[in-house]
Amino acid sequence: MSRIVYVNGEYLPEAEAKISVFDRGFLMADAVYEVTSVLEGKLIDFDGHAKRLERSMSELDMVAPISNADLLAMHRELVRLNGIDQGMIYLQVTRGNPGDRSFVFPDPETTKGTVVAFTQNIPNLADAPAAKTGFKVISIPDVRWGRRDIKTTQLLYPSMGKMMAKKARVDDSWFVEDGMVTEGTSNNAYFVKGNKIVTRHLGSEILHGITRASVLRFAAEAQFEIEERAFTVAEAQAADECFSTAASIFVMPVVEIDGVKVGDGTPGPVAKRLRELYLDEMRKAAV
Repeated sequence: MSRIVYVNGEYLPEAEAKISVFDRGFLMADAVYEVTSVLEGKLIDFDGHAKRLERSMSELDMVAPISNADLLAMHRELVRLNGIDQGMIYLQVTRGNPGDRSFVFPDPETTKGTVVAFTQNIPNLADAPAAKTGFKVISIPDVRWGRRDIKTTQLLYPSMGKMMAKKARVDDSWFVEDGMVTEGTSNNAYFVKGNKIVTRHLGSEILHGITRASVLRFAAEAQFEIEERAFTVAEAQAADECFSTAASIFVMPVVEIDGVKVGDGTPGPVAKRLRELYLDEMRKAAV
């Protein structure tokens, strides 16, 4: 069966979906996006993703072309039409098609934003084999633009970071700026020392992860100490354990950084526990 995608109010077979060559998302990456996980046919942390989407659009002076109610209905319909049990929904909103190329923003009164969404079927999303072995990462310079807190589609350098990791035969890259870890290519980064979980403080340097917020809340409820601050690669290498979080990986243990084993080089008990807590609580709250 052909995958059904969403384009500006229509549900279409993917082969029939079309976007104008003049769309600003295509020409200028003038677009924001969200990725929402699906477990047992229900949406995980949807409200958080909807609120962050709204914030991203607001920071770019982009007028929302779809209401939150319609957004939720569309996500649910895509899950139904594509029979998704476990997987993800990718949503993208652009400033639209003004009919020609220009650096100046089009008038939102006459140029409506473009909304597209599609599903990705991932049957083993919750039971990913990588969670049992952990990620190996390398550190690379962070040369992205300064507003990483806005979830835009400017993903060329994160993509290059993934390819650097692949070339090094590891799983991901962690960005480093001014000697301090910012985040992973598509995830937030953490280390654990004793009962303390350390992760980068919120700011324009990192994405304000929806999974991050939930995991830290569950960690605090489980009596872990949370410290939000910048940290070095050396601190992470010397930690008891490390992990990353994102909607696509939930809580993923990190067992090696730049060739140095973290702890004993296997997923640690804190990351395992937080992954279980997150999946249990999110399944209860899924919509």
